[in-house]
Amino acid sequence: MPKNISPTARALRTLEILQARPGTTAGELAERLGVTERAARRYVGILREAGIPVDSARGIYGGYRLGRGMKLPPVVFTETEALGLVMAVLDSQPAATDVDDLIGSALDKVIQALPERVRQQAAALREHASAAPDRYSARPDPAVTSALVAAAAAQRRVLLEYRSESGNQWQTEVDPWAVVVRYGRWYLLCHSHRADATRTYRIDRVRSLQQTEHEFTLPKDLDPVATLEESLGMGWEYPTRVEFDLPLAEVAPWIRPPMGRLEPAPHGCVLVGSTSNPTMYAQEWLPNVPFAFRVTGGKELRAAVAIVASRFATAVPEQRD
Repeated sequence: MPKNISPTARALRTLEILQARPGTTAGELAERLGVTERAARRYVGILREAGIPVDSARGIYGGYRLGRGMKLPPVVFTETEALGLVMAVLDSQPAATDVDDLIGSALDKVIQALPERVRQQAAALREHASAAPDRYSARPDPAVTSALVAAAAAQRRVLLEYRSESGNQWQTEVDPWAVVVRYGRWYLLCHSHRADATRTYRIDRVRSLQQTEHEFTLPKDLDPVATLEESLGMGWEYPTRVEFDLPLAEVAPWIRPPMGRLEPAPHGCVLVGSTSNPTMYAQEWLPNVPFAFRVTGGKELRAAVAIVASRFATAVPEQRD
């Protein structure tokens, strides 16, 4: 924080930090405020003098936290923050322009709670902005998403019922490692006990779930986003194998993670994976790769590619002189 900030402003900033991060130590608080530890303790004292209960504890799990029964002050947004919030909601949820939409209703309540000047700007933006829906995005049930987040936080195994894009439905027990948002889609990254392997499930395709009493331990140094990217093209119903007569480095920029794993091969490279939708793989993904290829694995994918190839072959009839 700038050095010319008043003690009152620093005390309010201290309150914000303790709200967001209970258990903050004097050293951490000092670093966030840009002051000495002694000064940080002084700002905590100012809060206590104002009647705000701030508890402190020593030891490895010690630090400052707000006492129970603390009534938090209303949230105050600047005009820029409010407009940024409205823009983010409309960008991810175009239907939020409608007050009858679930998210639209929540956004309306936030806008109505803003100060008059800020409310006018946010309401105008919400009323006059138009958002084109992303045809690739998918909105999961908030209750299902919330239950999965709660299970991941508690590190409790869940029994879920899942329906794939092809219509197959099954039950499986999973360890819910993390919920990850990727390009408008919400995924559950987990360990499937049914497959005894890492799996990624689209949360909008989870039909139901039940938290169990079985606990689990997260893999050490888990990177949810990186692990999701590596797992998107594995574990689905239909195997895929596509060969290229080019070096891996040349083909790799054109391969999306859901298409599988690209590996070096004696005469080029090979794309190995699986899919729940061979038709989409053949019609939308492979045609975007600007190189010759051979589909050597997965009878469902081979059949889907044959249909596409036949359709394109008849689209360009021979020209007669």
